[in-house]
Amino acid sequence: MANPPRFRDALVALTEHGVDFVVVGGVAAVLAGAPVSTFDLDFVHDRDETNVTRLLAALTALDARYRDPAGGVLRPSASDMEGPGHHLLDTLAGPLDVLGTMIGGRDYHTLVGHAEEVSLGQARIRVLGLRELITVKAELGRDKDLAVLATLRRTLAERGS
Repeated sequence: MANPPRFRDALVALTEHGVDFVVVGGVAAVLAGAPVSTFDLDFVHDRDETNVTRLLAALTALDARYRDPAGGVLRPSASDMEGPGHHLLDTLAGPLDVLGTMIGGRDYHTLVGHAEEVSLGQARIRVLGLRELITVKAELGRDKDLAVLATLRRTLAERGS
């Protein structure tokens, strides 16, 4: 059996390298207090050159490589990370989904306005707010996203947000 993901380790590596990013997806829901499970860490990063350099340093520290069922090793590059696409990576800390943008063209600069800061030890990380996460998941419309909407809405109501 594979080791369980260590999202905290990945988040610490990103913050220690000064990466500008917003956590989205299941980990964002968990950090907002929603009782959901997730198997990967999704985040949208600022795609400017300086931030991409910091991101690549963090990914190198995490031994990141593209997921390949055949076992090949392909490392992310600056040109990969500067684009709007989705990059599905395996790392020492577990699976990462590194996103240039989300549905509707939401990039880092759009999402940061809907993010909340959360303490992670000494670090502060930006996490997509629950209200915007609900909007995104509804727009995605995938079965796995629709399945958690009631839980996310209930968590939002319990928080009084």
